[in-house]
Amino acid sequence: MKKYVLSLAVLMAVAIDAKAQFSLGIKGGVNYSTLSSSNFNSSSVAGYEAGLFARIGGALYLQPEAYLSSSGGSFTSNDNSYSGKVTFTNLNIPVLVGLRFGPKNLNLRAMAGPMYISALSTNESISTAFSSAYANFGDAYKKNQLGYQVGGGVDLGPITADLRYQGNFGDINSNYSQQQHIWALSVGLKFL
Repeated sequence: MKKYVLSLAVLMAVAIDAKAQFSLGIKGGVNYSTLSSSNFNSSSVAGYEAGLFARIGGALYLQPEAYLSSSGGSFTSNDNSYSGKVTFTNLNIPVLVGLRFGPKNLNLRAMAGPMYISALSTNESISTAFSSAYANFGDAYKKNQLGYQVGGGVDLGPITADLRYQGNFGDINSNYSQQQHIWALSVGLKFL
């Protein structure tokens, strides 16, 4: 973990030393998440995200963020006899590297990078039949995970809009091979 923090500090120092542009802003939006597994049929649930971002650099930029989000998924057994829904409230900390195209007040962006995800709370609604068939199902969800984001965006003056895909580097529930897939649409306002 120290290596990652040190690497981030070095990148930020280089960007600032190069007299790079700096902006700070707030963002909020909606997401659609799915918990996929080979053991279950899954469907998406809608969630939210809200937080802060910083953008450091010019055409090549670094964008660290911190935001709260809700995500999860609904699922049924392959024979439709069991069902459940799980939602998470997460603290997400992505560190994205991006490319900006176009003039300063109207530009397109592409970005990607790793992220840290901490599940602050988990809310489960699992049928009784599901609970008895899959003992300790909800206890297997990981509290801390590493993931990634990739996406694009547009800036119009101080207003920013992003569309991103988010995935995990591993299962969030290794007992049942569940992975989370999220599509997020957010709008932000740069105030610095």
